[in-house]
Amino acid sequence: MMWAAPLIGLTLTLILTPYVARRMKKAGITGRDIHKPDQPDVAEMGGITILLALPVALSPFMNEELAMALIVFLLFGIVGVIDDLTNLRQLHKVILSLFVSIPAMFLGVSSEIDVFGFSLNLGVLYPIFTVLFVTGSANLVNMLAGFNGLEIGASAVALFFLSLITEGNARLLALAGMGAALGFLWWNRYPSRVFPGDTGTLSVGALIGLIGIIGKVEAYAAVLLIPHFLDFIIKAMGVRFGVRRHGRTTVRPDGTLQAPPYPSFLGMIMRKVKVTEPKLVAIVWFIEAILGLLVLVFRLSL
Repeated sequence: MMWAAPLIGLTLTLILTPYVARRMKKAGITGRDIHKPDQPDVAEMGGITILLALPVALSPFMNEELAMALIVFLLFGIVGVIDDLTNLRQLHKVILSLFVSIPAMFLGVSSEIDVFGFSLNLGVLYPIFTVLFVTGSANLVNMLAGFNGLEIGASAVALFFLSLITEGNARLLALAGMGAALGFLWWNRYPSRVFPGDTGTLSVGALIGLIGIIGKVEAYAAVLLIPHFLDFIIKAMGVRFGVRRHGRTTVRPDGTLQAPPYPSFLGMIMRKVKVTEPKLVAIVWFIEAILGLLVLVFRLSL
């Protein structure tokens, strides 16, 4: 019965995404696909379909804990909508993320964290940790983005492995989220016909954090976000040491990518390997899958 959730999620996003994409394009809510030679306009804010699909997919299984998680998930989606429409400053995005994470403090889970077999009890600090963890997860997924299928595909891989190491409500969330992400990915893969926007990336990132909290696999969820964290650290260090430069990833005449003139995780890959956009995305998915296998092996070995 649990497998009905991902099937419903997948079916809904497969059906709804092209409709929403057409409506967004008609309304002029589009973004340039800058990694294509002709830089076509692509519908933005497609992540709304994930916001619609996940609650419906989980409705047959609804309980208080799932409802609370969905409230946080949807609140992050609203922050994403505001960002997509108004282009929020990063600081404002983080502040709003902290605000909408507050309901996660009341999920009523244990304050103990399993740190790869060692138990760490945060006590009264755990609610604060919950807010920071969900906020961090959402914004990390939001930052490692910009290429067709990258963020949604990597998140689908992470959700798949989270479904294997959790049970109960956490597994339901992971399975339903994975199904909805895969349905959306069909339209978002290269060449993308719709972008998730911050509407999709913030909400799916928050979902990964919520599953970590509810499933008591916080440390394992953090491992799955290592590529995202590395990207954040590399970019932050670049700003700290004054090496931030204007510019972006460009496409060479042969279709391969020229790394941007600033430090980033994806830029490191581009400088090491000559890649096209689909190959770059596949490399990130592969890294995510390797991390997922490590998490699975380690979790099952305890």
